[in-house]
Amino acid sequence: MTVPPSFVRLTLPLAGVNVLNQASRALLATIGPTLALEFGLSATELGLLAATFFASYAMAQLPAGLGMDLFGVRRVQMTLVLVAAVGFAICASSTSIAGLALGRFVTGLGVAVGMVAMLAAHTQWLPRDRVAGMTGLGVFVASFGGMAATLPAQQLLPLVGWRGLFWILTGLALLVSVWIYLSVPERPVSTTPKRSLRAEIVEYGRIARHPAFLGIAPAITLLSGLNFTYGGLWAGPWLRDVGGYQGAARAGLLMCFALGMMTGSLFTGQSASFLTRRGHDAMVVPCIGMAGLWLMQWVLILNPWPNAYAIGFWWFLFAFVSSSGPSAYAALAHRFPAEIAGRVGTLINFSMLLMVFFLQNAIGWVLDLWPRTASGGWSAPAYGWAMGMTVAAQGIAVAWMLIAGRHQSSR
Repeated sequence: MTVPPSFVRLTLPLAGVNVLNQASRALLATIGPTLALEFGLSATELGLLAATFFASYAMAQLPAGLGMDLFGVRRVQMTLVLVAAVGFAICASSTSIAGLALGRFVTGLGVAVGMVAMLAAHTQWLPRDRVAGMTGLGVFVASFGGMAATLPAQQLLPLVGWRGLFWILTGLALLVSVWIYLSVPERPVSTTPKRSLRAEIVEYGRIARHPAFLGIAPAITLLSGLNFTYGGLWAGPWLRDVGGYQGAARAGLLMCFALGMMTGSLFTGQSASFLTRRGHDAMVVPCIGMAGLWLMQWVLILNPWPNAYAIGFWWFLFAFVSSSGPSAYAALAHRFPAEIAGRVGTLINFSMLLMVFFLQNAIGWVLDLWPRTASGGWSAPAYGWAMGMTVAAQGIAVAWMLIAGRHQSSR
């Protein structure tokens, strides 16, 4: 009997990819205002720069998911992290917005399947009731990347500049690739008969048509997608233009978002595993997260107590409840065989990232409907209308999930 690999050998190296992923996403929220001023970017252009990362991120999902199922997580991930290193290096040496967009595009390819790779490896190696908990623990570790890209990055910015921050990420990506090569085991030997490549690709269609996927996917994509959309870009400008916070103060509040991600991923993952061990559906956890996220958006729109402590707490809770996305991924993966876990995870990730690409651009479009402020920011009321748009979208997605669930129950 094969002994499952340890947390240190399996989860931590793969979590290293997610450290880079979250650092890369959160860094733009920290340096976004600086880039907007240096390159003279509009809200739409800044949103497009962020969305370029997620466009390539989405493009990589389906081929990477198939690759992980066919060739194993270890080989795919150690190669993709090298691609991420190239992307960081392009960003660091760019002298134009086109160069930055290219670097972000290449980086998105490299870190595209970090979380799904952990989920796939855990599904292949661990008992079912440990998958959500261990994946949540891996995302907890990865959250240090998002945290490092807030206040610590803001403190380093005057010393090394935004280019220096990208060079640091380049070096870390090279180290993570070597770590995966030395530590992560090859995939378990499969007892499933080998099929043609065409048959393996067609499996994506079967997953996409599955009633569980069709019913749950829209709500999951918005749950995780809103976390990416605000944590990856628009939380930083919101804090500047609505809250009035600059520099270190804004970075400190962004750290509240990162702390919410960190604690939320740990708590929700462990809670989902707890429910699974007792025979309950782990989807209960992300459903609570969806309700909490809807409520947090309303609070931020109304902003009833506009002081740093309250605003930090609201953004902490926003990140905490929206971090239940990985638990939803695990709950959905349980409805499919383990040998296609990579494709299930990457298909839902692909759907989510298309949503992020749209949302990051759509928020920019809404903000640009109002005149720029004297300081170069965007109108505070515009942010309320933009968030109202996402509140409506989430309400529709949750209603669809409930209707689909009742239809399946009646059948």
